[in-house]
Amino acid sequence: MPVIGLIWFFVRHRASRPVQETEGIASHLRKALTVGGRRKGHVLPIDGVALGLMLAALGAAGPTWSRMPDPFVAQTAPLVVALKVTSSMTDDDLAPTRLERAKQKIRDLLELRAGGRTALIAYAGSAHSVVPMTEDPGVVRPYLQGLTPDVMPKDGADAAAALELARSTLAKENSLGGILFVADSVDTADVNALGNIEGTSLALLAMLPEGVNDQGMDRLSIPVVRVTPDDDDVHTLEGTLNAAYERALTEEGSQPWDDRGWMLGWPAALLGLLWFRHGWTMRWSFLLALCIGMMPSPPAHAEGIADWFLTLDQQGRLAYQRKDYDRAAELFADPMWKGEALYRDGQYSEAAKVFARLDTADAAFHAGMAHLRGREYREGIAAFETALERDPNFPGAAENLETAKEILDYVETSREQSDTGEESGEGADDIVLDNEDARGADTQIQSGDEGELLTADQWMNTVDTDPGDFLRQRFAIEDATRQ
Repeated sequence: MPVIGLIWFFVRHRASRPVQETEGIASHLRKALTVGGRRKGHVLPIDGVALGLMLAALGAAGPTWSRMPDPFVAQTAPLVVALKVTSSMTDDDLAPTRLERAKQKIRDLLELRAGGRTALIAYAGSAHSVVPMTEDPGVVRPYLQGLTPDVMPKDGADAAAALELARSTLAKENSLGGILFVADSVDTADVNALGNIEGTSLALLAMLPEGVNDQGMDRLSIPVVRVTPDDDDVHTLEGTLNAAYERALTEEGSQPWDDRGWMLGWPAALLGLLWFRHGWTMRWSFLLALCIGMMPSPPAHAEGIADWFLTLDQQGRLAYQRKDYDRAAELFADPMWKGEALYRDGQYSEAAKVFARLDTADAAFHAGMAHLRGREYREGIAAFETALERDPNFPGAAENLETAKEILDYVETSREQSDTGEESGEGADDIVLDNEDARGADTQIQSGDEGELLTADQWMNTVDTDPGDFLRQRFAIEDATRQ
């Protein structure tokens, strides 16, 4: 900037001097017989050039005030939803009932969070974990539907017990999280417990109709959002619960800054257009244009107007910001960005293949993440081991390797526990699901009446399972164990 300022000063000072002597011309003829005299406020070509260069210099410095989202870091905080399941929640003043409306709101929140880690707790006289932390909302929905007051082992509304269980669930996470209570009332004895909480975002969705208040809710110091017919309540809760998490991500500094220099590039380019105005063309601009014209041009590949102005990676970035990840994956030429777009689009296997082409620790780590999301645990373990071989101190690789091993061990242990000891020879097919260690019995699909194998759908339809019955038995066992 100082160099540009000095050049501007000397060039303008020289250009502002009178170029001809007018002392010998009569004063009443001088104005008509001279051109280009010194005038205050006269704009010169060097003014536009200097301003354009200054904008370009500022843009090259990379001004920024926000960070770019990392597709491998959840953009929503881990959340524990504590649902009150009592007889009062079956009142029909909120159609169809308070409980059913609460379930609907929870499903809407799961869709809004788009893969954020969520756990579900049910409480009445005691609190019970329904679903542990999961990124798959499809796991939560059937258990959510099975929650009714008759599955709870105790009457009451112990919000403090639900809070303690929710905090212990969040303690296992690596980042700040939030707790959402969905209830129609709060016992005044639990008000202090809900108000004295630090390091966790806490909010309550009040399942009450208009004009109905609750004394306990009125005393709460946490945000209380009343249920609405539309999605305003859900969006408000998402923003409230996610605020602390977003601040933590910014303060942590692990996300790259979003360079906004392009915003200064546009006015600099518009100022450049003044060079074509008569009297504004700089003497050396013709030489610059000639040099640019003599440079070898890249092979033409324009398929649309966007290709005239933007590279494929820039177009891919725009599609990525629009959350059109499938289109972004097609456009990106950079393999890391291409893999990230495929990952965000749910094409985990394809993303892992793209990452595998690179020989960096970062690529191997991202390949491991893609394998885990695709439930390819053995491949994920191998990818994390590769990342540690390339960089033993790569952040998160060792922790994720241990997590992947625990998941695989859990899968194999579950297979062992489900071994029924049935004899073979019942017409089983050759389907084996990730049993390389030969642990447990392979799942057998029995034949139909005519000796044909049952399809997967037909076999699943023969399983009579009610989530409500399962939860009732599990909650009763948990409550008896506690006592």
